[in-house]
Amino acid sequence: MSKQVHHQQSICCFQNWMAQQRLDLDELLQALTNYPTDIDYLQLITKKSISHIEHYSSARAQLAKHDGPSFLAPTWGSTFENSFLWIGGCRPSLCIRLVYALCGSQLNEHFTEFLEGVRHGNLGEISGSQLKSVDDLHAKTVKDEDKITSRMATLQERVADEPLAMLANDCTQIGESSPGEAVEKVMDTHALDMYNILIEADTLRLNVLKGVIDILTPLQGVELLVASKKLHLSLHEWSKRRDIKMGVTQLLNMNFPSSSNDPPPEV
Repeated sequence: MSKQVHHQQSICCFQNWMAQQRLDLDELLQALTNYPTDIDYLQLITKKSISHIEHYSSARAQLAKHDGPSFLAPTWGSTFENSFLWIGGCRPSLCIRLVYALCGSQLNEHFTEFLEGVRHGNLGEISGSQLKSVDDLHAKTVKDEDKITSRMATLQERVADEPLAMLANDCTQIGESSPGEAVEKVMDTHALDMYNILIEADTLRLNVLKGVIDILTPLQGVELLVASKKLHLSLHEWSKRRDIKMGVTQLLNMNFPSSSNDPPPEV
């Protein structure tokens, strides 16, 4: 199968994922509105949403085998989105920071009710033991991120080592092909190393999300998933519009995929 076909499949994979996130967001919002006290249903809808994340991670892992670098600098993302990428996606610790942000905003919003003893069971009412567990997970996650970042930095620095640097130095013309396609073989090796780091980063992202969900109550977990999907979907739409406004889309002749022409969900 040609690299062009694999690349098109990667774009379709991302488009399908954005569409799935919108469907999941609608279902999660309905759960918050109609079944906020139904623990079993909240747990069911949470597991369903996470299973979709697992399916997407698995699908893109299969595609990334053919070209890991494409997922580290995806052409299907906007420039603003890509500027925030950490090894092909968001930083795992972003999920935890979102918990902190939601806790603070919801507590401020319902502070008077909280003092009067009114309880909503949401993230604004996270317990001390829960917060301690989140803090511990945050500290561990940052260490794990640093390890993967260090490995990625080493891989990037290796571009200046043998054999790529020497192959480039020996060229009589810039970018000329090398005997025996040596350059392509070396680049394929680097691409495989990048793929392995991408898989490790995706695994960490998924494990951290599951870890946070396990700490939260079912209602809090649904609220977190709603907020994270709103953030991802809104940032994608806002960033795409910004590229159009800045002329980046026309300049690079890009067609950023979107699962819908609808306005981004309110955050």
